[in-house]
Amino acid sequence: MTDVFLCAHRRTPIGRHGGALAMVRPDDMAAHVIDGLLDLHPDLSVDEVILGCANQAGEDNRNVARMAVLLSRLPESTPALTVNRLCASGLDAVIAGARAIRDGADVIIAGGVESMTRAPFVMAKAETAFSRAAEIHDTTIGWRFVNDRIARAYGTDSMPETAENVAAAHAIAREDQDAFAFRAQSRYSADWHAADILPVTIRSRKGDTVVATDEHPRATTLEKLAQLPAPFRAGGTVTAGNAAGINDGASALILASAAGVKRHKLTPLARIGAAASAGVAPRLMGIGPVAAAEHLATRTGRKADRYDVIELNEAFAAQVLACLRVWGIADDAPHVNAHGGGISMGHPLGMSGARIAGTAARRLAETGGTAALVTLCVGVGQGVALELLPA
Repeated sequence: MTDVFLCAHRRTPIGRHGGALAMVRPDDMAAHVIDGLLDLHPDLSVDEVILGCANQAGEDNRNVARMAVLLSRLPESTPALTVNRLCASGLDAVIAGARAIRDGADVIIAGGVESMTRAPFVMAKAETAFSRAAEIHDTTIGWRFVNDRIARAYGTDSMPETAENVAAAHAIAREDQDAFAFRAQSRYSADWHAADILPVTIRSRKGDTVVATDEHPRATTLEKLAQLPAPFRAGGTVTAGNAAGINDGASALILASAAGVKRHKLTPLARIGAAASAGVAPRLMGIGPVAAAEHLATRTGRKADRYDVIELNEAFAAQVLACLRVWGIADDAPHVNAHGGGISMGHPLGMSGARIAGTAARRLAETGGTAALVTLCVGVGQGVALELLPA
């Protein structure tokens, strides 16, 4: 099988909902990180750009990857593809890029983008003539235009409600979720992440503002976390403090064959291994990484507890803890999200999978580990997992 190397990672800072990146279109964000990779390697010849994006209902419509190519310094002859597996879209872009290289490409830029701030409201067309009814949905996150058959068969639990379901099914206490959230905030290292961040300049009539740091991390205490309401269910455990944020950002990586590495004098961080995806009950979507890792193990022979580096996107503390406990990994295992995750950094849906792949590759290179696991749960009940190996 053709070796595929992950060679470089650039990302924007992660902005809060309505925050520092609110005025930046998603196609512009994606073009910005593509150009950031070209700054590292000005003569890079790119076979294709593949980006993940979960919304695709607003400015990210019409194949946002292609829009990003046209806005970037890449030639217009560069083809582009946008993929969508909701929360795992960015990781699926990496997996698709690896497949393209195994099919003969030399260099692929893969990544993901999401502006949850700029996600639009959408309205369906009237089903009857002269109808005065209007069904309007906010596309930021969650269900819209629900098929009645899906609703009857599977329900339409919101994302926080699915986390409450997982917490109940796996007996994850509120105190344990808050403790995990506190560790997630404490582990976040702005200095460590700075090496991957490409600052964004926001231009306005009042002058330029440079956004160079992640906006979502916040100082907190266990006492403050314990005081937050759990509004999603009576007697619930899921709060704004032990869940990921709603955020904006973009991330891009260079994937290359051995020939591409040599031709462009690239420095590999990691080698792409096997990948797997799996479906689970939508109401328990947070357990998706367990099913995906089980499928991955059938291809690699390596179970989840045998990875030296794990990047498991933190949609909710309840979901991460459920996965770790199924795998027999300690709640506070230092090799899991060592420098923070979705709870501290935020979760721009289409970006996150690419971001954690880049983070895992760099951690693997820095620690000299034998393998890294990159995995996410996915809304509507899926999981995706990718193995990274030393370069």
